[in-house]
Amino acid sequence: MASMANVLGLIFANMHEQTLPELTKARAMASVPFGGKYRLIDFPLSGMVNSGITQVGIITKQNYYSLMNHLGMGSEWDLARKTGGLHILPPYGRENAGMYRGRLEALAGALEFIRESNAEYVVMTDSNVIANMDMKPIVDFHEKNEVDITCVYGKVVYSTERAQLQTILCVDESNMVYDVLSRPAISGEMNVALNIYVMKRKFLEDIIRESECRSLYSFETDILQHKLHDFKIMGYKYEKYFEIVDSMKTYFKATMDMKNREISREVFSLERPIYTKVRDVAPAKYGIDCSVKSSLIGDGCSIDGTVENSVLFRGVKIGKGAVVKDSIVMQDTVIEEKASFINAIADKDVTVTKNRTITGSPDFPVYVSKGGVV
Repeated sequence: MASMANVLGLIFANMHEQTLPELTKARAMASVPFGGKYRLIDFPLSGMVNSGITQVGIITKQNYYSLMNHLGMGSEWDLARKTGGLHILPPYGRENAGMYRGRLEALAGALEFIRESNAEYVVMTDSNVIANMDMKPIVDFHEKNEVDITCVYGKVVYSTERAQLQTILCVDESNMVYDVLSRPAISGEMNVALNIYVMKRKFLEDIIRESECRSLYSFETDILQHKLHDFKIMGYKYEKYFEIVDSMKTYFKATMDMKNREISREVFSLERPIYTKVRDVAPAKYGIDCSVKSSLIGDGCSIDGTVENSVLFRGVKIGKGAVVKDSIVMQDTVIEEKASFINAIADKDVTVTKNRTITGSPDFPVYVSKGGVV
């Protein structure tokens, strides 16, 4: 079986941001807040670390200041190391490299880092999938079957609208991928690609160099689709909980899923923790007349009103008589006295003033942008 010490992890920080423009206007997809105290990147990064991967590159494109602030030196993930460790890979990292159009051009900008890693295998993933994934069985599957590319997928039932945001894999009984559909207008049960791929490092380097010569930039189109019959490509079915964050609706759903005890225990497993940046704040404070039901409450919150079926991030303040229901309230937001916030999402540092009412719907939650005052 493969030694995970010989595996390089690559995480794309800026993929699919067009599907979540509200939350990625001023931040990378990887640094979108989630679940009360986490960022989306915490899930793939923790998965790699828990699997024994000790060298990880974060490929960035833009708006990555908050991501760098969150990751720091990688200490929370035990990646502050002299050998291996955590590396931020911004654009313009090599001669003639610039803002990439797709995954292949992003990899070309990180080619020197990939080559110098001396890893035997590379696991690359996006940062918009909520899951607690063990990478070792996937790498073992790849090595055992001696394939060129292993694609991780999950079986789901999607609407046409949802399928048109995804790459769909057609897999036979022997797990071979025989067709790849990019954003198809189909519905029903399908194998959705989780954009997690395993390859040998030297094979990946060859793909990158050839793609540069031919001005190719899309891994899904130019490799998975056009080279499907030239390479041996297999699918690895992921059987546990996952959610792809590809819209405000799915972001809202995934967040609310964390209040489900069974799902929460699987995602935030004690055996495989999800690590994040530590913030030293006091525990949440509950007023005498407050009411809190079926909610996730972050450290440092102060609650004097009513909170139901909601997720509150660190440092949120809920005033007397205020009502928060079916909502996501991000860090340091203030809901003042007698205000109502229902089926809505508040970004960081929002203020909802006294007696104001904001109401959305489960399918279309109202969003208040960072620093907004209502």
